[in-house]
Amino acid sequence: MTTAIEELKDELQRVRRDARELYSHEQVQSAMDQVAGQLSADYAERCPLFVTIMNGGLVFAGQLLTRLDFPLEVDYLHASRYLGETRGGDVHWIVTPGASMAGRDVVILDDILDVGSTLLSIIEACKAQGARSVKTCVLVDKQHDRKAAPGLKADYTALYAEDAYLFGMGMDYKGFWRNAPGIFAIDVTAA
Repeated sequence: MTTAIEELKDELQRVRRDARELYSHEQVQSAMDQVAGQLSADYAERCPLFVTIMNGGLVFAGQLLTRLDFPLEVDYLHASRYLGETRGGDVHWIVTPGASMAGRDVVILDDILDVGSTLLSIIEACKAQGARSVKTCVLVDKQHDRKAAPGLKADYTALYAEDAYLFGMGMDYKGFWRNAPGIFAIDVTAA
């Protein structure tokens, strides 16, 4: 008799096997190098606060921050529209940052800009806490016309991707495959 865990593992293996690679690990690393150069030029003299959105931003932040050779503070928050699902809902605040944002230059790090509702909510929360400036930095901007605000885009974007369900480099499929070493697209109707 097959257990629920075995069925899930089979599904996860099938999703990974059938996914299309949009960006290889090397392409992602090169794009992060470029974003790190832009951030270094803009923030090396500011002593900024970088805030990572968990869990998706973890892989991106961990790899990006080591490329920045200037003093910066790091914190995190956890807000989500997905909560393990493949379709987003309302924004849920799970953990808020502990560092004071008053008078600080804040850079929000996340894995993906999809609709942007979560990101807009976080930007407003940072401003409400007195941040001097709030900028956003994402690994991937998903290209479609469903953004939460017209013309919404991150201040720093490493890569652009088609409007598909993505996983890898922090993005997940049902909570799994954040560790995939590139960026992959799947057809959620087949998953």
